[in-house]
Amino acid sequence: MPEIPELKTYAELQKRTAFLSRFRYLSLGGQLGAATFGFDRHLNQAFYGSKLWKDVRDEVIIRDDGCDMGLPGHAIFDRVLVHHMNPIQVHDLLDFNEDILNPEYLICVSTQTHNAIHFGDEKQLPRPFIERRPGDTDLW
Repeated sequence: MPEIPELKTYAELQKRTAFLSRFRYLSLGGQLGAATFGFDRHLNQAFYGSKLWKDVRDEVIIRDDGCDMGLPGHAIFDRVLVHHMNPIQVHDLLDFNEDILNPEYLICVSTQTHNAIHFGDEKQLPRPFIERRPGDTDLW
């Protein structure tokens, strides 16, 4: 019988104050191209278009101040995604598992971080901006 993984929570994520530590906590180690919903994709598209989802999404963005993985100093200047820390499954939508709308299991991420969490590794994470200065001749 497969072991059921422990749920990832916002409270536990908040204990990690470093960007890389948060990423490692959230990382799913998935494989690029793996089908999430397959033929049932219409279910998650309907869910993500619902007023229920849009309301909780706005709540999470406000809570996290639009910062990547909710970490101050890591503002997202592009599209803000709200990520399910515990991936949703078809049965969660069919049976309407209320946890899919619980902010305790949601976090703001950038598109780049979201892709790294699902399909990649640390090399895909956004790198901090390095301000250039007059006379600075070193490449990044």
